[in-house]
Amino acid sequence: MSTTTPAGPSTRTPAQTRPRRKGSSIHASERRAGYLFLAPAVILLSVFLILPVLMSFTLGFTNARLGSAFTPEFVGLAQFARALTADPTFWAGLRNIAVFVLVVVPVQGGLGLVLAMLVNQKLRGVTAFRVMFFMPVVTSMVVVSMLWRFMYQQDGLVNAVFGFNVDWLNNPSTALPAVIVMSIWQGVGFHMILWLSGLQTINHDLYEASALDGANRWQQFLNVTLPGLRPTFVFIFITITISAFSLFTQIDVMTSGGPANATTTLVYHIIQMGSGRGDVGYGSALSLIFFIIVLAVTLLQRALTKED
Repeated sequence: MSTTTPAGPSTRTPAQTRPRRKGSSIHASERRAGYLFLAPAVILLSVFLILPVLMSFTLGFTNARLGSAFTPEFVGLAQFARALTADPTFWAGLRNIAVFVLVVVPVQGGLGLVLAMLVNQKLRGVTAFRVMFFMPVVTSMVVVSMLWRFMYQQDGLVNAVFGFNVDWLNNPSTALPAVIVMSIWQGVGFHMILWLSGLQTINHDLYEASALDGANRWQQFLNVTLPGLRPTFVFIFITITISAFSLFTQIDVMTSGGPANATTTLVYHIIQMGSGRGDVGYGSALSLIFFIIVLAVTLLQRALTKED
């Protein structure tokens, strides 16, 4: 009479189970190596990004000051009420940044598209033009701002070329437009490259097919180029807006927020209050307001540019 041994985990020999233990140990070793590679980035992000954000959310509801011997106290929404009701510089910065965004976003984006279409032609020497237009982007913003500050002086290059006699950066009516012109010139090359990458992803057969159907260059631009550039347009639209809201370096180097708060911005005001005057609690509250404004504008842009 024969007997059968029931199959189950207990019937496996050590030789059968050894490869699985070896494989699991290899996977565990790979996971440990992955965690070790991630650790430096996680530590840096935590120390320089996550922790400051959490501290900003906390300090915005206190009266904390740098170098003060007093213990910070919880003041609730008092710092936010101060910004909205008792700080004219806050409203001046908000107004200036609104003007800056409304001008820079369409002009810089549109000019970048025009330049991209020009340098997208198959012409001799077009690479040199691409490099020339992109050079201001890779130049330090501090250096560019200092050069333009000298150019805007009464005896500077701008007045010499156009025959004006204007102190551009010390006149409240011309200081912000002067900064806007310099910012557009400096950043248009970067968006030209983004538009150019989008143009080169459009299938050239679409242009040939539209030409066979009798479409002229303008009709090809409206019906082929623009639809093909929609993803690029959304990306550029949002990135220009965010960078415009964070305007600081040009203001700090060229005008220091003057004259008479004609060029001050929210970011410049936040840094002046937090670092310059040591009012960390109020600076943190301004940062939270600025975060809410940028978040709302970004969400609005995403809603307006969302595909059906």
